[in-house]
Amino acid sequence: MDLGNCPRCGKLFAKNFRDVCGNCIKAIDQEYTLCSDYLRKNKGTDINELADATEVSIKQITKFIREGRISLVNAPNLMYPCEMCGILIREQTKCDSCRAKLLTEVNKYRQSQNKADNKTPEKSSTSAASAYRNLDRGE
Repeated sequence: MDLGNCPRCGKLFAKNFRDVCGNCIKAIDQEYTLCSDYLRKNKGTDINELADATEVSIKQITKFIREGRISLVNAPNLMYPCEMCGILIREQTKCDSCRAKLLTEVNKYRQSQNKADNKTPEKSSTSAASAYRNLDRGE
């Protein structure tokens, strides 16, 4: 049996298929019920209004959305924050601008790695080529 502290409340619990203790699982399920009931009655709400009305954190509401427990299909104004900059989005985890920046940085890193990889073999091939030339000369 694997024991650990619940990241939500800090209590010691026997870890199972969930990362939080049984009491927190119940609390999260109650929060979900509050959110889903409020959204059924108020389809035009946004995430701030939902958080204020239900007293559920924006972080938890965002988690419900990403887990697919709360659907954005029938909630046209419901958006959640981008993980990098915080701008409100309706899909994925990052906004288009942050994804583009991240992709640019990854491509720059790959190019620098390719340049570093290309320089290393050139040095060894150059030294190998000069070694062969030296052998041909009888040196």
